[in-house]
This record gives sequence, C-alpha cells and structure tokens, in this order.
Amino acid sequence: MIRSTDAIRAGLSLAAAQVQALLDPLDNRILLCHALALSRVSLITQSERTLNAEEAARYGALVQRRLNGEPVAYIVGQREFFGLPFEVSSAVLIPRPDTELLVELALERLPPQGRVLDMGTGSGAIAVAIAHSRKDAAVTALDVSAEALEVASRNAAHNHCHINFLRSDWFAALAHQPPYDLIVSNPPYIASGDHYLGVGDLRFEPSGALTDFADGLTALRSIIAGAAQHLHEGCWLLLEHGYDQAAAVRACLVQHGYDEVQSWQDLAGIERVSGGRLRTDRPST
Repeated sequence: MIRSTDAIRAGLSLAAAQVQALLDPLDNRILLCHALALSRVSLITQSERTLNAEEAARYGALVQRRLNGEPVAYIVGQREFFGLPFEVSSAVLIPRPDTELLVELALERLPPQGRVLDMGTGSGAIAVAIAHSRKDAAVTALDVSAEALEVASRNAAHNHCHINFLRSDWFAALAHQPPYDLIVSNPPYIASGDHYLGVGDLRFEPSGALTDFADGLTALRSIIAGAAQHLHEGCWLLLEHGYDQAAAVRACLVQHGYDEVQSWQDLAGIERVSGGRLRTDRPST
C-alpha cells in the first residue's frame, strides 16, 4: 500500500496505485484516470499495467496537489452537475449536488417558452442545466466577473445550449430587459469570518462568490428587493442560501410582496432553497 508520494515511481502497477492510504479512493481514482487519460473501466482491465517515469511523475504531482488541499475539480478542470460536464477553474465555484435542488424547483415552475434569469451564474451550471433540460426556454445568465462569464460561455457551448450572458453587478445591466417568468440565484451567502471559509475546498474557491463580506444575507436581500422590478407578477423567485438562513430569507420574501413563500430541503434534510411567487397586490417597500 502506498503511504508516501515517494512510492509513486516507474514500475508501479495500476492495481497498486489504486490501493493507497494517501487519498480518498474516489479522489485517487479520478486523479489516476486524469493523469493517464484512462477511463474507469480501463483501470480495471489494465490493472497489471505499470507506470513509466513520465506517468508516475504526472500522477504523483496530482496526488501532491490534492494532499496540499486543492480541490479535485480544479486539478482535473471539470465537475459533473445535473448529469452534464462542466469546466471549472479558480475563477468560479465548484458546482455542488445540493444546487441541483434549485434546478429541479426551477424546471417545475418555468412556464412553456418562459424567460428565466440566473443571477451570479459562475460556471453557468444552473443556467446550462435549465437550458439543456428546457430547449423552449429563453435563458439569461449574469455575473459581475468577466472571467466567470468566459467559463460559463464555454460550458454553454460545450453542452450545446444557447444562453444570453450579461456582465452585470446584480440588476445593473437589466434596465432595458423585458421581465422574466422566473429568477433563480445561488449568491454569496457565507458570513464574513465563518470558519468554513478557511477549511476544505472553500480555501481555494473565489471568496467573492462565497461570502458577502458581511452577515451572509446582503446579496440575498438585494436580489429579493430588486427582483420584483424584473419579474412578471405571479412568477417565482428561487434562492439557494445557507443552512441557517431559511427563516430570514422567507421573512424578506414576505416583506417584499411574495406569496406562497416556502423553503425546500436538500438531500441532507437542510432547508437549502427558499422562494416565493410575486403577487399582484404586493405592498410597497
């Protein structure tokens, strides 16, 4: 069993490379496949194959990067989301399975030929997943980061989706856009100083996409306050948020004229998405 990267050298078999204590087995398998450009099936069928010096060096370097804490998705440059492949880099957050709940809720509430807006699109995961599932939808996605929009545009093209991308600080670039039938967002919602920002994969992800550098609710409040001016009456606003923010988000939605306000749980049983339908008799704010 490999217990040190020093043991990753020429002559190491694929079978031996898969039996090591350095990494999580799944992480190790992904890195081994990436280093050797092999499929998971090939790791099994070629288990007796041995690494040459170049392959061992390449694989060892990837293992060391992971041991240093770098996310596997950034190392290999890709992460699957909603059954689709997405390019990821340090310019964007890594798409997570919990966010698939937001996509599922959006697809349930998007009317035929509907116009949908994804705010703070990052890698484009939400927008692309919606556009790929609903070819009839007109999808717009915005982000303040030019680098993120470049990644998102490539992901849309790779997954054969047409999306209108806008560079915008939230609603700033939407003054002349027609209203939408659905608005969704996974904005920065981790409070400044939260210890999670200093552990695990989050250490490597763009801080501006993780935290509002305040109480974690700044972006959520801004989106809720401004969405009514860009949303058809009777249509939905859906927001992903932190594990302890559902009540505050629901209260804000009610304050700003939303009806049917509710929260939905992710696979871990945590209230992860909250939303409401914009009512016609909403109070002025």
